[in-house]
Amino acid sequence: QVQLVESGGGLVQAGGSLRLVCAASGLTFSTYAMGWFRQAPGKEREFVATISRSGGNIGYADSVKGRFTISRENAKNTVYLQMSYLKPEDTAVYYCASRFWSTSVYGDDYTYWGQGTQVTVSS
Repeated sequence: QVQLVESGGGLVQAGGSLRLVCAASGLTFSTYAMGWFRQAPGKEREFVATISRSGGNIGYADSVKGRFTISRENAKNTVYLQMSYLKPEDTAVYYCASRFWSTSVYGDDYTYWGQGTQVTVSS
């Protein structure tokens, strides 16, 4: 069975940084594109970032460009989201997701999802 487990969320002041980690198991990690999505209370889930199988292609939502960095270490079956210059608007539950082969900015394209990790940014 496929499992994605996020960690690294927490409470941080505006302008601070957090590094989210997603550990994958039960799949051939290097054949899956990975993504990060987030959902704030009362809002729809939104795309944050995606990364291709070997990390060569990366995409970000406009709202996080220049502040967030997605990366992966296939030898560790792990994907990361480095978040810097955090804003209160970044407060949300962040989800790790995977889909076979190709990247996508659409949540409906992803097959597997983690349980989410809470990120709270105070002002």
